[in-house]
Amino acid sequence: MGDQTLWEYRVLTIGSSFGTKDEQIEATLNEWGEEGWEAINVYTPSNSGKVTIVAKRPLSRSTRRQRTMPA
Repeated sequence: MGDQTLWEYRVLTIGSSFGTKDEQIEATLNEWGEEGWEAINVYTPSNSGKVTIVAKRPLSRSTRRQRTMPA
C-alpha cells in the first residue's frame, strides 16, 4: 500500500434526552486528543439532546496487526 495513510475510527454518543453538558463534551474531546484521536464530526441526532462525536487517527502498525489476526 506504499505511503497511503490508513485510518481507524471511533464513534460515541453522549448525553441524555435532557441535553449534553459542555464539560462532558470537552472532557471527552480532551481525553481522545491525548490518545491521538481527531474529531472530524460532532452532531446532535434529531430531537435527542445527545451529541455524537466521530473521530479518526492514523492506524498504527500494532493496531493493524491486531485487527488482521483471526479471531
